[in-house]
Amino acid sequence: MKTDKYRFLILTIGAGIGLIAAFLQTIEKLVLLQNKDAILQCNISSIFNCSTVLNASQSSLFGFPNSLICIMIFTFLMSIGLVGLSESKLTKKVLYGTQALALFMLAFALWFLFTSTYVIGAICIFCLVCFMGLLLVNGALWRLNFSGGSAKGKIRIFENFTKQGFDILLWVSLAVLVLFIIVQRFYLI
Repeated sequence: MKTDKYRFLILTIGAGIGLIAAFLQTIEKLVLLQNKDAILQCNISSIFNCSTVLNASQSSLFGFPNSLICIMIFTFLMSIGLVGLSESKLTKKVLYGTQALALFMLAFALWFLFTSTYVIGAICIFCLVCFMGLLLVNGALWRLNFSGGSAKGKIRIFENFTKQGFDILLWVSLAVLVLFIIVQRFYLI
């Protein structure tokens, strides 16, 4: 289907954006590991300050930089997108599993952005770009999974949700929520 190809393209673009951002963030982290006081190119202001975020313990939650997890996940997501673009058949189980992984990563990104905002006190630009990539990935996967009209049982609820366009509202609302929280925390107080 032409519509599915478009959705796989959005998935691939979102994963590519996230992969590039995670790669650049990893390079910045390596610079910081060599010199903890280095001034990074992504340090735009005291609010948008990668050094502050990358030096925080939350940026290496599992003992290594979170950006390495992002590189692995975005590479996997990009490969799913490329397989779909090549018109190879992906099973529903693979697409549902990929959706679950993408939703988990989105939840992780939201947690990290809230932690950056309220605990660390700074925002990493690359984290925001990864978050936007995850919104694109999740939006595309959601449409691939829940807009076919052939669902049975409980999944039919998601199809009805998607058919009415509420999924797009959800992704846009998440982006607006993150923007609002950043503005509220750093500019309105």
